[in-house]
Amino acid sequence: MTIQNATINDMDDIFKLYKIASDYQKTKKTVVVWPDFDRDMVISEIKENRQFKFIINNTIACVWAITFKDDQIWETSQNDNAMYIHRIATNPEFRGQHLVTKIVDWAKGYALTKAIDYIRLDTLGNNTGLIAYYKQSGFDFLGMFDLNNTNGLPEHYHNQRACLFQIQLNK
Repeated sequence: MTIQNATINDMDDIFKLYKIASDYQKTKKTVVVWPDFDRDMVISEIKENRQFKFIINNTIACVWAITFKDDQIWETSQNDNAMYIHRIATNPEFRGQHLVTKIVDWAKGYALTKAIDYIRLDTLGNNTGLIAYYKQSGFDFLGMFDLNNTNGLPEHYHNQRACLFQIQLNK
């Protein structure tokens, strides 16, 4: 098992996993469904070394992106030194292997190299199963919040409550 930066050559696999995740979300009645994400956004993340892949047995088991600012979602945290994890998409062949916990372990190590104080992520809607899973993976659930400004965010953020999670490091 290894974690690596994604490359442009991974684009088709990344978008295949996004599609699988979106199709899976459609089967759940209480889940907000991911839209089709902008390819240019993912290309930028790859070029900036912010798109990652988890490789197991030469197969992409999971992908995610990170950013270091997320002011629209984390409205009162503009000055926090944090890493934000977005769009975790797991290959169905690897579901149930607690990959988010492994991503958290990786993120903690990565955060040490960048002097980061918080690891954060969000999800939308009252997805109780995902809320429980993120809590089991080490995140504190901070609650559900209305977003004041969703301009420029992917469409699934519009008119949805955001569930915010964080791990405070160095406490």
